[in-house]
Amino acid sequence: MEACHPPQQSNVTAYGAMAVAIITLEAFAGMWINAFIVCVLCIAWVKKKTLNSNEKILLLLGCSRICLLCFAWGYLFISIIYPKYICIYSTLKLLASFTNFSNYSNLWVSACLCGFYCIKIANFRNSFFIYLKGKVDRMVPWLLLGSEILALAMGIVFYDLMETVQSSNLTSNSQENFWEEGITMDKHVFSSFFLTGFGYAASFMAFFFAAVFLLFSLWRHKRTMQTSSMKDLSMDAHIRAMKSVLSFLVMYSINFACLLWKIIYATKKENIITLLISIYLCAFPGVHSLILIFSNPKLEKALLKILSCVKCEFFMK
Repeated sequence: MEACHPPQQSNVTAYGAMAVAIITLEAFAGMWINAFIVCVLCIAWVKKKTLNSNEKILLLLGCSRICLLCFAWGYLFISIIYPKYICIYSTLKLLASFTNFSNYSNLWVSACLCGFYCIKIANFRNSFFIYLKGKVDRMVPWLLLGSEILALAMGIVFYDLMETVQSSNLTSNSQENFWEEGITMDKHVFSSFFLTGFGYAASFMAFFFAAVFLLFSLWRHKRTMQTSSMKDLSMDAHIRAMKSVLSFLVMYSINFACLLWKIIYATKKENIITLLISIYLCAFPGVHSLILIFSNPKLEKALLKILSCVKCEFFMK
């Protein structure tokens, strides 16, 4: 199977070049932020010889986001600078599949983290919820394993989709079989797009319901504290927690809408809206992880310690 050689010169628009610069900054900043989370947790793992369930989820989340930003940056860089390379070489199809795998891993592990917080923090009297609260620590490793298996399956589906599109374009040589092959490709592409969208929707719904239940529990607890005249410090902590969960929910909802847009207009030519969506999708892993750092006392303490050391070194010079 011969592939035509793409032109060596790129045809980059002004906003395309700007998007490359912004995405590069976002990707490398996000990789550093998540690398910090991974390093802190790995050091704690070596010292304590164990990690709790929350740290296990954060560790896997940090690793998946580093991979996501690395693969996504490479794919977006090539797709914007040299777009004609995307559907030609199998290496780039593998890069796109790895990006899709890392993205699903990021989404499902994020949903696991929100679900874990909901079960641990929320206070409901339902018997099934009480059962989950007692068993959640044992369930976390299996949930993470299931998330990775599902992400791997979706990465394989995405690679198969790209293979089908390319082979259909290369084998449609005659006018007689063009219509029949076009129908077959459309059915395959639709089923693959449906599976991709279903995976995004399932992870979003898991995150959404966990966040809503957690918000409701925190709000109800805050109301109870107001009526019983409890300490303002505890109430302030609940208000901060509600703001954090609400910010996560808003960010995740925008991220889900952007992913759906990418699926619906996957075959369309790059435009300013698509590039703006790509910029947001690259910013989400870093910004969300930064909020997680300041929501975790251990990570926040390590970050402040590093910043204070850097500040001392700067003033000493």
